[in-house]
Amino acid sequence: MENWAKELPIAITVSDKEGKIIEMNDKSANTFQAYGGYELIGKALLACHGEKAQNTIKSMMENQNINAYTIEKQGQKKLIYQMPWYEKGEFAGLVELSIV
Repeated sequence: MENWAKELPIAITVSDKEGKIIEMNDKSANTFQAYGGYELIGKALLACHGEKAQNTIKSMMENQNINAYTIEKQGQKKLIYQMPWYEKGEFAGLVELSIV
């Protein structure tokens, strides 16, 4: 059951506490294929976003808060849910769930 999230029909992207992408599932890699897909692992989240989103990410990392919103892209409505994750009670990074 190691790869339970690999084939989920939602995009899951995980970063570490420095904001580096450390994990993606298949849906996430497919969603971001135009930007490199799985090759984004090891890249900075901030480099993948515009100024407004960068400010949101920085705030989330500093304050360990949740950011949730809906968008419509290419005719698909999505719920984006971004949240901190923890390891042994310590802030470890951010997780983004993108659900069509």
